[in-house]
Amino acid sequence: MQLYFVEWYRAKLKVLLTELIGKWEGIIGVKANRTTIKQMKTRWGSCNHRNHDINFNLELMKRLMHCIEYVVVHELLHIIVRLHNEQFKSLLTHYLPNLRQTKEELNRCIV
Repeated sequence: MQLYFVEWYRAKLKVLLTELIGKWEGIIGVKANRTTIKQMKTRWGSCNHRNHDINFNLELMKRLMHCIEYVVVHELLHIIVRLHNEQFKSLLTHYLPNLRQTKEELNRCIV
């Protein structure tokens, strides 16, 4: 039974991510090569800067839509800027002005 829910979450998240990635690729002007959904312990997402592959945490499905969107934008920006430097932070703030509040919401535990 548990596997059923995992696959249901994965399918629903894939639909959401496809929509959000398409939207933000156009806005930012980048293209992700491949996206995957994984069970991750310590990250909401990761991006391989060289080949533009992005991984998303399956647990994102339990978060609010604007929090999922934050992770999508964050990872897509890593295609442009590898590190979390000032350029990266500036771009992230440009695209997501409510960055601080959204990041706090994302990292709150689900009760």
